[in-house]
Formats: sequence, structure tokens, C-alpha cells
Amino acid sequence: MATTKENLKEAFAGESQAFQKYLAFAKEAEKAGFGNVAKLFRTTAQAERIHAEGHFEALGGIGSTVENLEAAIGGETFEHTEMYPPMLEQAEADAHPAKRMFAFAIKAEQVHAELYKKALEAVKNGQDITATEVWLCPLCGHIELVKPPESCPICGAKASQFVQV
Repeated sequence: MATTKENLKEAFAGESQAFQKYLAFAKEAEKAGFGNVAKLFRTTAQAERIHAEGHFEALGGIGSTVENLEAAIGGETFEHTEMYPPMLEQAEADAHPAKRMFAFAIKAEQVHAELYKKALEAVKNGQDITATEVWLCPLCGHIELVKPPESCPICGAKASQFVQV
């Protein structure tokens, strides 16, 4: 029999995946002209997010901002140094199109870790980060503070494609 902690971890993972999956399904429904179905998918995705956040909180996964930044740095560093490199290698060996996103992710996760390190330094000094604008490349996940570059350094997307978050 699984422990409650194991159940919470499994539920968190499942609900987190459902959240993302339903958002992707919503985009497809929207493109196909089914706006109300898309709305249902988006709403259900938010319900799954609520469940995931509740499970994560019950796991004790939310700490202080310093602790959360340290955890984020660890996660992003693991992803770009250990998780994605063998995935990219396998996708390249298989000539699978996933190699593109794996390569993007390696570079983007490295940037994310560096941004979190800067944020951690600021928070440890009792300050917020100074950037009031955060920009996201919707193609590869690269993040820029202040303003988007003329072209994304990871995937080449134009500045006009970046989304302000």
C-alpha cells in the first residue's frame, strides 16, 4: 500500500501533466474552430492546477522565497546538465524531431537557472529583482528581463514574437 506522501507525489505529477495537456488541447480546439470546447479545456486545466497546487502544498513543497529559489536553481540545473543531455543524444540518434525542443530546453533551462541565481542574490539582500518587465519566447522558452532581444539567442524568434508576462 502506498503512503500518503507517495500518493500526493503521484497526484501532483498527474494533475500537473493534465493541466499542461488540457492547455495544449484547448489550443488545438481553438484552431479547429471549437471555441467553447477550448474554453472547457482551459477551465478544466485550471481546475487541475488547483488540485496540483493543493497536493504540492500538502507535500510541504512550498518554502520561503529563498528556499523556493534554491529549489528552482537545483531543478533547472539538473534539467540542463543531467536530464536533457541524454534525451537530446537519444533523439539525435533516432533522428527524432524531439531533438529540437530538447536542444532548446537545455539552453533555456540554463538561462532560467542564471536568472534564479540573480533573483536569489537580490532576495538574500532583502530586495526584489529590478526588472519590471519579463519577456518569454513562445517558441523555445527563453526568458529576457527588461525587453526582448532583436532575435532570440536560442531559437532565432523575432522580438515581436516575445510575450510580456
